[in-house]
Amino acid sequence: MNLTYKSYWDLFAIIILSALLLFSILLVPDFWLRLIIGLPFLLFFPGYVSVATLFPEKRSLGTIERLALSLGLSIAITSLIGYALNFSPFGIWLESILFSMTIFIFTLSIISFWRRSNAKEPYFPFGPSVLFASLVSLSRTEKGMDKALSIVLAISMVTSVAAFAFVALSPKEGNKFTEFYILGPNGKASGYPHNLTVGENASVIIGIANHELRKVHYTVQSWLVNASFVSNQTTIDHMFYLDSFDVILNHTAVDLESPWTSQWQQNYFFNISIDGEYKLWFLLFKDPVPDYAQGLSKMVDYAGSSTDFLIQNAVRDKMLSLNLNLQIS
Repeated sequence: MNLTYKSYWDLFAIIILSALLLFSILLVPDFWLRLIIGLPFLLFFPGYVSVATLFPEKRSLGTIERLALSLGLSIAITSLIGYALNFSPFGIWLESILFSMTIFIFTLSIISFWRRSNAKEPYFPFGPSVLFASLVSLSRTEKGMDKALSIVLAISMVTSVAAFAFVALSPKEGNKFTEFYILGPNGKASGYPHNLTVGENASVIIGIANHELRKVHYTVQSWLVNASFVSNQTTIDHMFYLDSFDVILNHTAVDLESPWTSQWQQNYFFNISIDGEYKLWFLLFKDPVPDYAQGLSKMVDYAGSSTDFLIQNAVRDKMLSLNLNLQIS
């Protein structure tokens, strides 16, 4: 059958819009167009070209069935592509998802061209009038419970898409939080010093990232603690104050579309002059340090004083803290 370009307008539109989205994200990342096209790019295009490839004949599926199947298939295909990327060398990033989805849509669109051009009774792209006529015909033929269920399904689909679009397009402030971590001397989450001799020099890397939406003055205190945990109670036997340092960081946005990078890191060197089993605690304070945590003397044992509730709070996760097990001999 000799088909004109009007017979493929739906596939042409999907290819053009997908290419437009690709170039807008790569060239103008903050362009509003990515939000408008991005929704159908993920939730409609993959399923639609798949349905067009699998069912090129008009008699295979009606317009309403094609639309419903396109939405359901799109969610499944997007999820499967993301699952595959998670186990691939590319990982799940904006670029990997964007290129994978674009390649899938372009490939299926080309196959759909060929399948439709060779079909005996090809399915022609629907227009608003055809879609409206199909809905009217469906409402007249169905009765009773079937008609009610169809109406509920249609309303649910429209509501779900509208809610998703609203969430995607609405500006979000995001959660406020601070990254606080320690790494081994090699800069990895391994190789931490655990078994040391008295007076032996050791080091770790301390890192902080500010996502508090404002500039923050951080203070890090280090404590050498010997404690026991009995009957769901923490008893602090020894609690030696070691050191502290300050750092002021501006807010940095969380970028989930690029590989993780550190905002601030510093080598922390220490040596312990007493033997025993301890935890080396790092406590993080935001903005001015409270009065009860100031004026401390190094290597003084504060166990049993009012200051030991700092470690109690750290144990209960009531403040940002990290710890490292040490065996000093």
